[in-house]
Amino acid sequence: MARDDETRAAVRQAVSVSVATGLYGVSFGALAVAAGLNLPQTAALSILMFSGGSQFAFIGVVGAGGAAGAAIATAGLLGVRNGLYGPQVAPLLGVHGWRRLLAAHLTIDESTAVGTAQRTRSAARAGFWWTGVGVFVLWNAFTLAGAVLGDALGDPRKYGLDAAAAAAFLALVWPRLTGPSAHLARLVAAGAVLVALAATPFVPAGVPVLLAAAVAIVVGVVAAPPDPTDAAPEREGATP
Repeated sequence: MARDDETRAAVRQAVSVSVATGLYGVSFGALAVAAGLNLPQTAALSILMFSGGSQFAFIGVVGAGGAAGAAIATAGLLGVRNGLYGPQVAPLLGVHGWRRLLAAHLTIDESTAVGTAQRTRSAARAGFWWTGVGVFVLWNAFTLAGAVLGDALGDPRKYGLDAAAAAAFLALVWPRLTGPSAHLARLVAAGAVLVALAATPFVPAGVPVLLAAAVAIVVGVVAAPPDPTDAAPEREGATP
């Protein structure tokens, strides 16, 4: 596949993920207002926090009558995972100054997944930026729609919006779980799921996700190949 074709494919992938994820913002907007937040507060959470899992954790604690400190701590704990993505995407983007700050704000599950799934640097950059900006714009737009129209829309789950983002993410991950060398990936995924499910009844919200991520990190350290370039995707300008 030519580089231009790979870049266009990355953009198409980014747009589909952005739409699926952005639509689910309707659910957040509706639930945030139902939890007692007003429209400006709901909009500010999506603009400034911009981490769906952390946002849902925050309003979940607030809606259950929890203290503001508990809500902030829970959301922050779940948001730690975004910090782990930095070492993955920084070498791909190579940005500095204000662009680095913008990239940090747009470093979320979806932009990291689309960017790192590409074979070339140009496709990785296109995938990251198109996904990050696309999700940001649509997530905030649909957050406002959900906050304003929440009562009229009813439960967003009846439209299947709660499954849209997960389905798009699964489509991204699936090729890595079905290839001829995907045995280790399947084992890591299964181990992470088991750890998260086992921990969920006993630890605060957000911790199971971090524990699941720890499984992948430990396996990555233990099973790392002797030459890191063997496991790295092909990048532009690489020496054959």
